Amino acid sequence: MAQALCKTPSYSHDMLPDAGGLFGVYGGQHIPEILRPVIDAIAGAYEECKNDPAFRAEFAYYLKHYVGRDTPVFFAKNLTEKLGGAKIYLKREDLNHLGAHKVNNTIGQILVARRMGKTKIIAETGAGQHGVATAATAALMGMRCTVYMGKIDYARQYLNVERMRMLGADVAAVTEGGAGLKEAVDAALLAWVNDPEIFYLIGSAVGPHPYPAMVRDFQSVIGREARKQMLEEEGRLPDCCLACVGGGSNAIGMFYPFIKDEGVRLIGVEPGGRGSGLGEHAAALTYGVPSVLHGSYSYALRAGEDIAPVHSVSAGLDYPGVGPEHSLLKDEGRAEYVTVSDAEAVEAFLLLSRTEGIIPALESSHALAHAVKLAPTLGRDAIVLVNLSGRGDKDVAQVVEMTKK
Repeated sequence: MAQALCKTPSYSHDMLPDAGGLFGVYGGQHIPEILRPVIDAIAGAYEECKNDPAFRAEFAYYLKHYVGRDTPVFFAKNLTEKLGGAKIYLKREDLNHLGAHKVNNTIGQILVARRMGKTKIIAETGAGQHGVATAATAALMGMRCTVYMGKIDYARQYLNVERMRMLGADVAAVTEGGAGLKEAVDAALLAWVNDPEIFYLIGSAVGPHPYPAMVRDFQSVIGREARKQMLEEEGRLPDCCLACVGGGSNAIGMFYPFIKDEGVRLIGVEPGGRGSGLGEHAAALTYGVPSVLHGSYSYALRAGEDIAPVHSVSAGLDYPGVGPEHSLLKDEGRAEYVTVSDAEAVEAFLLLSRTEGIIPALESSHALAHAVKLAPTLGRDAIVLVNLSGRGDKDVAQVVEMTKK
C-alpha cells in the first residue's frame, strides 16, 4: 500500500536542529550583525524555558485553560461516505480559542518574552490569524503589540483587522512591493532592527534560529494529541497525515510527532494558485530552490536574483518560502509535498461546509482538497488524518464573492 513510499530519515530528528540551528544544510542565522545579540538572547532564553518544569507547566496551563486544548479528532462520516474509500478524520484546530492553531505558538513565545522582561511585541500576519493570536496573548500578558499586515491581506481579511484592534493591537498596513505576507515580514524585521528591545513573535516555522525549532516545539502539541487520539479512536495510527503548507507551522506541528512512524505518510499541501508560472502560485517546495530568505536558508521561489512574486487565494499561504525543517523532510523523502489550486481549495471549502457543517479556513481547505482526491484511491480500511488548522469565518465574504462569478 501507500506506506511503502515512506522513508526512514538518515538522521536522528530528535537532535535537530544542531547547535548552529541547522536542519541538515537548512536553517541557520542569516541576519544583520545588529540582531545577533538579540537572537542569541532569545535562543538562550528559549533553551532555559524548555528545560524548566515551571515553564512547561505554565505553558500547559494556558493551553488547557485559555486555548481550550485538547482539540478533538472528528470522524467526517458524511464526507467519507460521499467520497468512498478511506476514512477521513479531522484534527479540529479550528476549535481553539480564536479559531486556529496559531495561538499554540503565541502562548509559548509570549511566555518566553515575559521571561526576558520584554513588554513590546511585534508580529507579521497574512490571513490575520497569527495577528489575532498575538494581539490576544499580548493583551493577556499586559504587553503592547503592533502587527504588520500587507495591504492586500488587510483588505481581504478585514474582519481580523478589526479583531486585532479590539484586542488592543496597532495594525500597520504595509504597501511596499506586493503588499502581502513577505512584505509584512520585511516590515517587521526592519522595525526589529530599529528597536532591538522589542520581541518579534514570528508566526510560522521560518526565520533565523531558534524560531523554526521554537515554533515547531510549541505547535507539536497538535501531532502529539492526534497520535494519541487516533490510537484511542481506531486502535492504530493513520495511513496519511495531511496539512497545508505556507511557512509550515501547522504542518510541522502535525508531522513532527509522526516522523519516526514509518507507516504514516506525511503529505504537505502547497498553494498551487492559478498555475505553475512564477507569480501564479506560492509553492516553494514544489517549484523553489534553496535560498536565503528572512534569516534562514531554505526552499524559496526566485525570479533570477530576486524573490519571486506569489499568489494564493489564501492569505495565510501566499509566502515565497518555507520552514527549513520541511526542506529537509522533502530532501530526505520522509514527507511528500503536493499542490492544490485555488479552485480546488474553494470547492473543498464548500464541500466540507455542506457535508459536515464545518466551515474551514481557506488555508486548511488546501489540505482537505488533497484528501478529497486521495481518499477514493485508498481502501476503506485506510485512514486519512487532515489537520483542520483554522475556521473559515474570515474567508466567507471572499468565497461568496468568488462564487458569484
